[in-house]
Amino acid sequence: MAAKRQRLAQRRKASGYTQEQFADALKVDRTTVQRWEKGEVDPQPHQRPKMAKLLQLTSRELDELLTADVLPVTAGPSWIVPAQPANDDEMAAWELSRRVQASDVGDETLTRLERTFDELAMAYPVTPPADLLERVRQHSAYVVKLLDARKTLSEHRRLLVVGGWLSLFGATLHIDLKQEHAATASLQAAVTLARQAEHPEIEAWCFETDAWRVLTDGDYAKAIELSQAAQAIAPVGTSALIQATAQEGRARARLGHSTETYAAIERVQGMAAKLGIPDRPKEHHYQYDPAKALAYTATTLAWLGDAAAEPYAREVIARLSPSDDVSKWPRRVASANIDLALVLLADNRLDEACDSAQKAIMSGRVVPSNHWRALEVVNAVEARQLPEAPELREAYEGLKAIEA
Repeated sequence: MAAKRQRLAQRRKASGYTQEQFADALKVDRTTVQRWEKGEVDPQPHQRPKMAKLLQLTSRELDELLTADVLPVTAGPSWIVPAQPANDDEMAAWELSRRVQASDVGDETLTRLERTFDELAMAYPVTPPADLLERVRQHSAYVVKLLDARKTLSEHRRLLVVGGWLSLFGATLHIDLKQEHAATASLQAAVTLARQAEHPEIEAWCFETDAWRVLTDGDYAKAIELSQAAQAIAPVGTSALIQATAQEGRARARLGHSTETYAAIERVQGMAAKLGIPDRPKEHHYQYDPAKALAYTATTLAWLGDAAAEPYAREVIARLSPSDDVSKWPRRVASANIDLALVLLADNRLDEACDSAQKAIMSGRVVPSNHWRALEVVNAVEARQLPEAPELREAYEGLKAIEA
């Protein structure tokens, strides 16, 4: 009777599969996997490509692994185990070490991918989402290709992590562009990669991003539920925890939950203060800083109808406006001008409100997922029959036409 294929079982375990999970992935019974590992039968030719992929081996390596542990049948009682030379154990250890370190990926490639993701996330405030999405697609496709390459376990996890970040960012861009089905698929991919990599912050960001999506659709109760789920997953002290708390506050503001809204604002400001002020703010979409707390406070208070939003909105504009050229503004400045317009309208400072709204719309930084915020101001101006209403409506319709 053939000896057990010990290396096949070891490789399966190292790849993170139980016998049952491995059988499910290959659409066979668990007993079939057991027979493979005992050396009683061989996998069928059509099963081997999938098996090699699951075990992260080439076809040749799989063939070697399947034959290496199978010993010829010898005469004598079945309970006699052939003695093996002591140096076999030493050589097996060397071979295991070599396999673990073998890689077709490499640290340089992974570092370049990680750096590229950071660059894309920092370009987010000033770059049209459609432009960024094309680059995200290209790099995500490269990650998929590398997942089939030979790599170390450490490199595999890093690849899952950067793939998770890219999928999450792709979902954010799809939401900005109101591409719902693609956004859902990208979020699901990001969650899967985050769980495989055991990276709770990415998973928390997925829930927070979905909370923003449903909030823009007007489902504020669902936004609160998703924000709280994100907070439950996010590690303490992470940007995901702060952002999810801010998202809950904004949803509660839309529902008029004043007590809970102010409590959320206080928690966000407390957590953001612990981060300190960076020497060179990077405007990284997934890295919180105190300046972001200002912007979210302005929006939350404006939605609650609290006049205290005005100084926060003005401070955001003063800090982040690089020039009078609105086309060079980061997206956060356009949002702050919309917040300011809402507050000024409520205070009957109509000329200033229209001017702020016009600047926000003309900046080109109001993405499709935020059109509804600009429309709220346009509708309010029209409801008051202000002379600026036709011009503001024309600018808004022009914005929609450009993004269509």
